[in-house]
Amino acid sequence: MYAEDDAGLDLGASLVAAAPWSEAGRELLRRGEESVRRAWERGWQPADVVRVVRRDLGDLHVRLTADLIAAENRRYATTAPRWEAQLRDLAATEPWWGSDDRYADALAARERTDRFSLATALLELFRLLIRLPAIEPVGPPPGEPVHVRPHAPTPDEPRMLTRIRALLAKAEATDYPDEAEALTAKAQELMARHSIDAARLAARGRTGDAPAACRIGVDAPYETAKAILLDAAASANRCRAVWNSALGFSTVIGFEPDLEAVELLYTSLLVQGTTAMTRAEAAQRAAGRKRTKAFRQAFLTAYASRVGHRLSEATQHVTEEAGGSLLPVLAARDVAVEDRAERMFPQTTSTRVRGVNDHAGWEHGTAAADRANMPGRPGITP
Repeated sequence: MYAEDDAGLDLGASLVAAAPWSEAGRELLRRGEESVRRAWERGWQPADVVRVVRRDLGDLHVRLTADLIAAENRRYATTAPRWEAQLRDLAATEPWWGSDDRYADALAARERTDRFSLATALLELFRLLIRLPAIEPVGPPPGEPVHVRPHAPTPDEPRMLTRIRALLAKAEATDYPDEAEALTAKAQELMARHSIDAARLAARGRTGDAPAACRIGVDAPYETAKAILLDAAASANRCRAVWNSALGFSTVIGFEPDLEAVELLYTSLLVQGTTAMTRAEAAQRAAGRKRTKAFRQAFLTAYASRVGHRLSEATQHVTEEAGGSLLPVLAARDVAVEDRAERMFPQTTSTRVRGVNDHAGWEHGTAAADRANMPGRPGITP
């Protein structure tokens, strides 16, 4: 696993496949738990690991990763809320195979493949896990106490967030622009109200919130444009985003209600932008003009740039509507977020965006951003 070529890995897989299978399964689980544990100690979380495995390996490796995470999770009595949510999303809260003595046979039955292939996949996964670098932690590892007081939700927060998610999902799924606009406008109103309610609770001293952090995947292709879009969503919600291009994610720092808004907003705008880009490409092809990667890159970059401008306008309007009494509270929260970001990332660099040289793509992307629905005040015009 530590060699640069695959010769040693192939030999190891052969030896594992030839060993008594139940013993091999137990040992593979034990080694896998150790590898996962080391990843947690280096700052990684379940969703981060699975994202890298999916990018660099394959679907079988993703399923094996979930198995190892579930096995390792048995060690911990407590985990942070975001950690628990990631485990639920991965279906890795507990082992599905029962006794570890049965894992090898259960795995072979699930995957319907031979022992050598399974052993090879597991060793490939171990090799990736042991090579993961240390990254900035965004929360306590499992089993350790949470020193930051948990976010105190507003009275109707769970119901409001459920409604926002449902409205955005419907807006993204419908084929009717008018319906999508109406659904998204309602979601915008709820999201703005939710942010204001959280600030008011803080102003009354009824919460003990402190800035937190989360990681959001920024996947290829066109990851630079997507990172710009995420940065725009973060800035509009008084958060700070730091992009790690090598590992394919951005770390977003902010208060919990704002982090939730950033995740919802980024996902929705990315869906809207991708859909608009597909339609623009279809129109270009229908007119006899071939569009390429340069068109898509320019489209998404222009879309992200213009969306950032519109989000800033919407944020300013909502802040002004909230009244001057909240301005000191909001300013203090901005300072707290910036301080947390500086402590997590004392050295950051700025990158110039390159390769945007398709004029038609830029124009179409800007127009799509002007049509996109924003949280805050419905109907804002650029």
